Amino acid sequence: MAAAEDGSYGRGAAILSVGIGTTGLITYGYFSLASHNLSESDYGGITLLWSAVFITVSVLYRPVEQLLSRTIADRDARGAHGREHLRVAATIQLTLGVLFAAGALALRGPLQEGLFGGSETLFWVLIVTVLAYAVSYFARGLVAGSRRYAAYGGLVLMEALSRVMFAVAVGVGIAEGQSVVALGMAAAPIVSLAVVPFALGRRWRRSGPPSAGHEPAEPAEPAVAGEAQFTLAHGTGFAVSVLAIMLAEQTFLNAGPLLVKATEGEDGAALAGFTFNVLLIARAPLQLFQAVQTSILPHLTRLGARGETDPFRRTVNVTLVAIAGFAAAVALVMLIAGPAVMDLVFGGSFDYDRLGLVLISLGMGLYLAAATLNQALLARGQARQACGAWLTAAAGFVGFLLLPGFDDRVLQVETGYVACALVLCGLLLALYRSEASDGPARP
Repeated sequence: MAAAEDGSYGRGAAILSVGIGTTGLITYGYFSLASHNLSESDYGGITLLWSAVFITVSVLYRPVEQLLSRTIADRDARGAHGREHLRVAATIQLTLGVLFAAGALALRGPLQEGLFGGSETLFWVLIVTVLAYAVSYFARGLVAGSRRYAAYGGLVLMEALSRVMFAVAVGVGIAEGQSVVALGMAAAPIVSLAVVPFALGRRWRRSGPPSAGHEPAEPAEPAVAGEAQFTLAHGTGFAVSVLAIMLAEQTFLNAGPLLVKATEGEDGAALAGFTFNVLLIARAPLQLFQAVQTSILPHLTRLGARGETDPFRRTVNVTLVAIAGFAAAVALVMLIAGPAVMDLVFGGSFDYDRLGLVLISLGMGLYLAAATLNQALLARGQARQACGAWLTAAAGFVGFLLLPGFDDRVLQVETGYVACALVLCGLLLALYRSEASDGPARP
């Protein structure tokens, strides 16, 4: 049984790696085209819109994706029936979407004038894009928990292709301007949902979450009432902890450009764009690692539900070793040719520092290791404990960025990123080892 599960996880990760890896390259293309065809200030606006969108959707909606993925996998392993977990997740997602819309409209002045430099188009693209992603992330949780990994890869690939076509249109002269490039962000999640009906189809309507072609697993123990009766309080407790983790995650990925924009005056937008480009070394591998995150959570959840401790630990250890090798390879490439690669991809008049690029590469490896340990803790139901580690490290990162006395703001971001990623990885590793002695825990 463990060997079959390991094979399922490996195949799922491989399928997703192809789709999401391609997605990462296409995303690079989107920003490369935007960087070459827009002014530095307009490109800075695009990167700020991107940061605002993905801070918001990751914080608000990924908790429900993770909730659905974990819950569907757990219920499948335990033989539980019913769809109350879907109603709970939908209620949470709808509530979050309404709260976002109300808050954004109430803060239209600061957002439109302060963040987007008076651009009404960028403000409305933010609204539409974030609301569209509420549905997209719910769909991701359904297909991930059901182990429809090809469908998940197809969804995110369709999203990236839809988005990049708007940048291509500007690049070839069919259209022009910042607004067209920005509209690609709003179109992407809407178009990508076309994949979902084909992924689930009549089988979902007949029998609930499908099992991706695998035989239904024999539960390690009878389904318990607490799991079968999935309540709003149960789902909300997990989602709130993961929401805080997502907030901390987005702080790591986006606080740098946003704080640079806020503190650097007239040159803030252009320097924020440059900082964003540097952090893409850390961000782009996360696109690929999304394949691992998406498949490892339901996989570890199923192993935990069955009490299979050794395969659980082996999966985590193998993933950490693979991440270490990948990060070392990226750091070596940045050491040898990092500035030349960045100039080729993004152009512009900025001077990329070789040491800073290597630092970001090492920080990326530490961050990915932390994300793996986080998924293991979520699978065990330790979301609240993991949340504390994330908030501590993220607060340290922001505090470091606010320290005065740094002439090189980009180097400050790079140094803070790698240092706080190390702290985060250490905290989660200590928590993982302490919990491992007791075996997989239940929520």
